[in-house]
Amino acid sequence: MTIETPLDIPRTPQDLSLTQKAALGSGQSFWITKSVAGLPQVLLTDGPHGVRRQTGAADHLGIAPAEPATCFPPAVALAQSWDTDLVEQVGAALGAEARALGVDVLLGPGVNIKRDPRCGRNFEYFSEDPLLSGELGAAWVRGLQSRGVGASVKHFAANNQEHERMRVSADIDERQLREIYLRAFQRVVTRAHPWTVMAAYNRLNGIPATEHRWLLTEVLREQWGFDGVVVSDWGAVGDRVAALAAGLDLQMPGGDGEPDEQLAEAVLSGQIDEQLVDVMAARVIDLARKAEAGRFVPNEFDADAHHALAREVARRCIVLLKNDGDLLPLAPSGRVAVVGHFAADARYQGGGSSRINPTRVDVPLDEIRRLAADVTFAPGFSLTPDADQVALREEAVRAAANADVAVLFLGLAVAQEAEGADRPDIELPADQLDLLRAVAAAQPATVVVLSHGGVLRLAPVADVAPAIVDAALLGQAGGGAVADVLFGVANPSGRLAETVPVRLPDAPSYLNYPGENLHVRYGEGIFVGYRGYDARDLDVTFPFGHGLSYTTFDYTDLRVAAAPDGVTATVTVTNTGPVAGREIVQFYVSVNGKVLRPPRELKAFGTIDLQPGESGRVEAFIAREDLAYWETRTHTWTIEGGDYEIAAAASSRDIRLTARITLAGDEVRVPLTADSSIAELMANPVTAAALGPMMRRGQGQQSDAAAEELGIDTAATISGIPVGKLRSLSGGQGLTRTQLDALLARANEA
Repeated sequence: MTIETPLDIPRTPQDLSLTQKAALGSGQSFWITKSVAGLPQVLLTDGPHGVRRQTGAADHLGIAPAEPATCFPPAVALAQSWDTDLVEQVGAALGAEARALGVDVLLGPGVNIKRDPRCGRNFEYFSEDPLLSGELGAAWVRGLQSRGVGASVKHFAANNQEHERMRVSADIDERQLREIYLRAFQRVVTRAHPWTVMAAYNRLNGIPATEHRWLLTEVLREQWGFDGVVVSDWGAVGDRVAALAAGLDLQMPGGDGEPDEQLAEAVLSGQIDEQLVDVMAARVIDLARKAEAGRFVPNEFDADAHHALAREVARRCIVLLKNDGDLLPLAPSGRVAVVGHFAADARYQGGGSSRINPTRVDVPLDEIRRLAADVTFAPGFSLTPDADQVALREEAVRAAANADVAVLFLGLAVAQEAEGADRPDIELPADQLDLLRAVAAAQPATVVVLSHGGVLRLAPVADVAPAIVDAALLGQAGGGAVADVLFGVANPSGRLAETVPVRLPDAPSYLNYPGENLHVRYGEGIFVGYRGYDARDLDVTFPFGHGLSYTTFDYTDLRVAAAPDGVTATVTVTNTGPVAGREIVQFYVSVNGKVLRPPRELKAFGTIDLQPGESGRVEAFIAREDLAYWETRTHTWTIEGGDYEIAAAASSRDIRLTARITLAGDEVRVPLTADSSIAELMANPVTAAALGPMMRRGQGQQSDAAAEELGIDTAATISGIPVGKLRSLSGGQGLTRTQLDALLARANEA
């Protein structure tokens, strides 16, 4: 969105003194930037699933009161929609509310990868997959910024745990960093152009993210073309001068003048060049210009309309995990026993800085009563430690036995998953599992509705309950959305955005989480989430991308076509069931080449709405760049030539159709050095011409026969020797070091 300011704002740092320029690099108070030389202040505030505009005391923990705002489904649920258009609508609604509440920059979205299911802040992140996270994050940013409000993509980078988040070093190899942990950020930055990017608390390979020049300048700005403001997470900066030199512009929160003084002194002492301060000041001026212009963008905040949108969004986010015997949807005429604390006290958002003061909250029990004629309720369990859980369970069993169906709400309380601390496990509370077993024994027609922000171990639930509805955290209108799905007012179409393992030790990150001595090793490499479960051929309770419907879909006629910039895949989908529904088609790619790859990776997805008996084509474009792997020898994205298998699927483990296509690869020119092997030099025409005769003279029939008698493969042994060691191993025979260096130089220049 192009914005022109109607006000006379200083446009260059040359309009300001050194002291004024330095002052632009930190805030005035907790949420507001400084007003320097008449420059408008910028108000930043927490998101990302609502606007947390605090009215009095300020904090970053969600404690102090905030203005009422619509609480949309948090990212954990929003990702289950797999719907970029819907996410963009949410972003636009958030932008309208932010403007109505005087907010210039909303801190979101969070696109960090869900590396481990125990991360306490996973409810704020989209997925374990970088493509899905990047697509949804970019849509969110586009929607928000269309209303003249800036986004702040966070937390850059590798903020994948809450344990010691302000001090821990995420130690990540180059390839996995590029392919998994940076790729979602890259997609958002290059496709949606956010106003700001937020630097994380943690260290990356030993260097604080706020002081990481390679991350903030070389990658973010020089390689990806980001031209906005890099803002720190609140309290993340330890050394303001080092942070500025690395590429960080705005230190938050404000209120402390010492960093400004340190910055000015560093310039005067020659520690840093004033030009760096000028660049920072120019970026902050540009942000202020955008913010001021955004205040002239017409915005309306209709609380009722936004609540209705929140309900529609929540419907799309619900995942039907299991539905044996078509137990769902329920008949409104039957007797329904609603059981569980969360039915009456809705769990709809996570704890911490993203906690929203909702304009209203739909209670699931009330919404069910609006749709069903005969409803009884029993809490079944209590979150109060001294409650009589046995008596509550017995009451629930009696209610379930006297009904036609039991709807049992289970999940985690806010205190069990929140910002600042990771979960010790992925278990449902034992008293809730006891309740489930008792209710299911009394009432075989039992539906479980789950309320949670992080992955749960669901094997004990799937073993007992014939129907399971994953409601994640659905925001303030989630109660109505759940009732709509239970009674068939809405047909569920959500899909899981992360894998549900059989047990926690199956998680690829299990042995490397959360680290020790303030270091966490990302030892699973690129095998994160479903990539790791598939590579080890492990059973899972529910796979990535899984979700059922009240109808059925057939896939036919998958076609793939190559183009210079990528691959187009199209497939026909037919609604073969009795009701209208939405299908989410997932396109996975497999390649069996020389480079280690996961068995399959998500590369595109598309949605289609179909009436019973109706067919339609779903088309997706897979960009060539998304088929590349990160080549660590040349530090570039590289396409491996060969046969690629494109799969149209209903989940990562429900492959419906496959097609093959052959793609040309990129030439990989790895510079030859003295450490290169004989085999590598023999593959190069220049060096092969020089070494070939020498290698033949060094081998004779007698030595070959002796080696064969000893079971030694002479050629294989020699091929792996670094060329720089060949002379010493041959008693001084062969090329001198000067001759070798000259030969290598000619080969690398050819």
